[in-house]
Amino acid sequence: MTNQDAGLRGESLPDGGAVPPIALPALFLKFLRFGALAFGGPVAQIAMLRQALVEEERWIDKPRFNRLLAVLQVLPGPEAHELCVHLGMIARGRAGGLLAGLGFMLPGFVLMLLAGWAYVTWVAGRAGWSGILLGVQIVVLAVILRSVVRIGQHIIENRLLGLIAFASLAATLLGAPFWIPLLAGGLAYALAKRPALVMLVVAVAVGLAVAASLLGVPVVQPIPLAHTSAGAGALFLAGLKGGLLTFGGAYTAIPYVRADTVGRGWIGDAAFLDGIALAGVLPAPLVIFATFVGYVAGGLEGALMITAGMFLPAFAFSLIFFERLEAVIEHPALHRVLEGVAAAVVGVIAATFVHLAQATAGRVMVPVLALVLFAAALAAAWRLKGAWVTPAIMLAGALVGWWLLTT
Repeated sequence: MTNQDAGLRGESLPDGGAVPPIALPALFLKFLRFGALAFGGPVAQIAMLRQALVEEERWIDKPRFNRLLAVLQVLPGPEAHELCVHLGMIARGRAGGLLAGLGFMLPGFVLMLLAGWAYVTWVAGRAGWSGILLGVQIVVLAVILRSVVRIGQHIIENRLLGLIAFASLAATLLGAPFWIPLLAGGLAYALAKRPALVMLVVAVAVGLAVAASLLGVPVVQPIPLAHTSAGAGALFLAGLKGGLLTFGGAYTAIPYVRADTVGRGWIGDAAFLDGIALAGVLPAPLVIFATFVGYVAGGLEGALMITAGMFLPAFAFSLIFFERLEAVIEHPALHRVLEGVAAAVVGVIAATFVHLAQATAGRVMVPVLALVLFAAALAAAWRLKGAWVTPAIMLAGALVGWWLLTT
């Protein structure tokens, strides 16, 4: 009996979870609701899915969810979206996976289309909006930090996993490619009872990180071209490249998309950064910023094409390789490897928070006000509960940014 078959009848799954009987329209609406509440980027989205489907409805148990997240982290594409596709398949097979993925991305896609239209029509070139976007960015950082802590509390179960997470954070901040801490973390935890091999893994990982740092090779090199018009096919390929190369999390799509759009003169750096800021505000996977970039560069057709390219790998990997992913997740010999990878993932996303905070700080003109806003938003995210909390924090950030940070 497959997990999908068990889930359809509401029976217990091999891992102790149980997917209740759910019709395809209801499944689509469930993930549409998740998509409408998916504020705060991938970290917050994963925490929301964990709370609803693991903690409350118990579709799968916590260890299996952690292993699934570790596997999805090393696949290209936005991990929260891929998680929805995979959970939809657990419930209702490939049709369920397709509908869950579409439902999760649809609210953000529609809102980003509207945002792109409004930006081109009213916002572009007007300085009065900069404070609003900056205020929202600051409070989004607070939401992300709270989510990093929440996920870490579920994954970091002992000192060794904590050490792996910290080492991963440090390595990522020092510029190590994402795969080095993930690989080293998985191997170190799997070989924890063999200290000599652990030391060898650490030494090799440090050597690789130092070599990458000394080489100083950027992820991509923008190649300016003479023309400034963006064709639909070229935008699809730009999105597909970003979708295929987003190993290590959705944030890694940013340099690839920038190289193929800003680097070709299709959109300016300022508008590109505004798209990333809007993606952090909207309930959507972070890579939905590509929709904005496509709209500014090539109108509605451009937005549709770059979005299709960006999300195609996220659907394809889960829909095509579902059974193999399940086999990896259920293989006992790989559990410790995946637990170590999951701990390293916590470090990587914590480093992403630091990088985003540094980028936002560079735009702040009044640091004291920004710190007060961040602290207030963090306190609200930490203490308050409910689906309304994150949207309320975003609205407050926009208002404060408009009122104070533009002066």
